[in-house]
Parts: sequence; C-alpha cells; structure tokens
Amino acid sequence: MNAAHTVVIGAGMAGLLTAAALGEAGRTVTVLEQDQDLPGRRPHRDSDQSAPTPGPRAGVPQGRQPHVLLHRGLCAIEELLPGLRAQLVAAGGVPLDTGNLAWLGQQGWAPFGTPAFELVSATRPLVEHVVRRRVTALPGVSLLSGVRVRGLSRAPSGDGWLVEQTDGPPLCADLVVDASGRASRLPRWLTLLGYDEVPTASVDARFGYAGRVYSAPADVLGRVAGIVVLPTRDVPAGGVALPVEGGRWLMAAVGAGAHRPPRDPEGFDGFLTRLRDPALADLAARARPLGEVAVHRRTGNVRHHYERLRNWPAGLLVAGDSLCAFNPVYGQGITVAAVQALLLRKSLAGGTAPGWEGRLLRRFARAADLPWTIATGEDLGHLDTARSPGGVAGLFGRWSGEVDRLAAHGDVRAQRMLDRVYHLMGSPTCLFDPRLVTSVIRGRLLGLPAPTPRPPLGIGLAPRP
Repeated sequence: MNAAHTVVIGAGMAGLLTAAALGEAGRTVTVLEQDQDLPGRRPHRDSDQSAPTPGPRAGVPQGRQPHVLLHRGLCAIEELLPGLRAQLVAAGGVPLDTGNLAWLGQQGWAPFGTPAFELVSATRPLVEHVVRRRVTALPGVSLLSGVRVRGLSRAPSGDGWLVEQTDGPPLCADLVVDASGRASRLPRWLTLLGYDEVPTASVDARFGYAGRVYSAPADVLGRVAGIVVLPTRDVPAGGVALPVEGGRWLMAAVGAGAHRPPRDPEGFDGFLTRLRDPALADLAARARPLGEVAVHRRTGNVRHHYERLRNWPAGLLVAGDSLCAFNPVYGQGITVAAVQALLLRKSLAGGTAPGWEGRLLRRFARAADLPWTIATGEDLGHLDTARSPGGVAGLFGRWSGEVDRLAAHGDVRAQRMLDRVYHLMGSPTCLFDPRLVTSVIRGRLLGLPAPTPRPPLGIGLAPRP
C-alpha cells in the first residue's frame, strides 16, 4: 500500500459517498464491506416483473423500508456524482414534486398542488446500486466485500494505520474513514488505543416500522404523488406510501412504543385502518401486495461527540451514522452523509495541514446539528407528551408549530419555509421571516381561514377480493 492510500470501513451510502469525494481528490481508496459478494449480488425478482431489481443488503436491515432522499441530499449527491439523478430515473426511480404529496401533519393537511422541492423516489437497494456502480468506476476506487474489521492499530512506523481483519492480513492506510453505521465499534477501538471515552447522546422514542411492497399503477392516486401521515403526540402512529421503480408502491406503517406496527399482514392492514385518515388503508385494500411485511425497530437517535475528544488522532475520520444516526422517519441520514462528503472534498481541495482531520470532524458535527435538533425535538415529544423539550429544541419546536398551524390553514409561504428547513435547504431562521411573524400574530388575534382541505385522493382501483 502506498502512503496516499485510504481505507473506508463500510460500503453503505456514507461509505460510498465518502469514497467518491476521496476518489475525486486523486487518492487510492479501498472500501471494505462485511456483506459477501457485494458488487455481484444476485438481484431479487418480484413475481410480476420482467426485469430484476437489486436486493437489500444484509447489513442494511432498514433496506426494505421507504427511504426519502431529501432535496438537499439529492443536490449534494448530484454535485459529487454529476448525472446521478438522471441515472437513477433511468433505472426506474420516480421523480415527484413534494408539493403534490398528500401530507397530513400535526396540525392538519399541508397545502396541495403548488410546486415545491423535487424528490426521486426509489428503494434503498436501487439507490445504493446506482451509486455503488458510479463510485467503483472511479479511478483508484476499489471495493472489497466479505471483510470483517476487528480493530485499528498504529502502523509500526508510527505514521498511518493498520486496519485489522478477522480473516486476513491487516491493511495499511494513511487515512481511515469509519462509515460502518450504527454498529460502529470505533468508540471501543479508540478506548483500547488509550483515548478518552467518547461522549455519546441518545434519544430513543422506540419507533418501529413495518413495510410492504404493492403493485399498483403510478397514477392510482390521480394527481396525488404519494401519501404521508405523520405520527403526532396524540396519535403516535402514521405511515407513508410512495411509488418506486418497477411499477410498485412501497408502503410503511410507523408507530412509537406500544403503537409500533405488527409484522403479520392482517395486523399491518388493521394498523393502517386505525390511522388519523383512511388514505393509506384504502390504497392497501386496493393494491396487490408483493411479498411479506418487513419490520425494523432499531430507530433511536444516537450521536457520538468525537469532536469533543482531545488530541484527535491524525489520519482518522468518522462519517454518516457512525458519527450521528437519526430516527429514519425524518429521512435525514443519507442527506447528512452526502453533505459531509462535500465537506471532505472541499477540505482535500484546500490542502491537508496538520490537524485537518479534527477541524473537518468539527464541521461534520456542525452539519448534523440541525437535523439532530429536528429529530430529537420531535422524538422527545413522543417520550413525554406532557412536557416539551427545553432550550433551542423547545424554541424551534414551539415556533415551527405556529408556522405549521399557518400552513394547515392554507398559508403556502409558511409551508414552503417549513419545506426549506425539513429538506435542509435553509436555516431555521427562515421561519422567523417578518411576513410569517406578522401572519402568526394576525392569526392569533383575528383567527385563521378554514383548514386546508383534504387532497383529491381518488383511489383508481377496485377493492382487492
């Protein structure tokens, strides 16, 4: 191995996007993945499809659940891998305007039918497949599957690292990036190397997900592109339905604590009928299910504050869920990983003076601040419905609730500002726009217009026999 070699631990989205940034900088990169035969995984085939689609990886237990790539994430990945959006659509991803989603939030229905941010809806395996194909085609980037990493140690020279494998010789690298996800063992490895214990924060509202694939035409909902029913403090259960590749729909039920959805088909259908609106149950009753219900319950928010460690070791970085993992219901993980990859690319382009890894790690942590505040603020509300979180999270939650109330009564500007924050396209300060403040005050003094009507959810199918 030469002195400019980088090892990335983990071939999920964070690892692949990190490798894209490193490969563009001209580095030799080896991406390690414990799943076997990753590039040549045999695709699975739904019973009514003529073309196979990539199957989920064993290392991504949430791979069968819907994944929303926020608009900021789509833009960041396109910047890292130009033309990726078009390739994803060509592979079957469904572009949709979020202004055409039937979105039932805490306060009511969001305004429908006005242009907003674009999404490309696809299954997680397809997104990973398209990104992996692009990244492994970059000069200097290679991927090794079936590799289990058991630890890190310093190279005998004192410069660089040895990445120790369970079944093989150690790999030498001047830079190691841990992108192994929630299961990262880096805190333990650092302790064994003599570093302080890593400060860790966690908020777990015990959310559970159950997902199922259905066959239905893309226009089954008419002008409505998809359905989102958010869990609330009063009703901690919701769900989502989005079109994906292959003429399919991916539907998920979500609930916190005792309201987590079951894994059996009858229980899944019954769960949907008990939601605040029957739209998801109506779609499930008319579409044809493909396969079984898949459950995922490891959903807590976990943040490792590596940026607080003194004397951060040279040649080591942490990215993606290994640094900060979010409740998947908010769709933030891939987007944060993509933003971190852009920060890495910018840092490498500016040169790597001594201590650059620690400085970059602090920027990675700042990139996670806003999504962490959003996710934990919401989840804390589910943990204690009688008490709102304090501090910045509490202030943000209370004011965004006021803005959400405007949107639920037809204020399109309020909805677009909320969209900007949710999609990580703008700072929460945009919610304090003087026009919004004026509208909130006027609404409190004079009352608000009628609530936003339910979107035109025409289900274009007869009920299943």
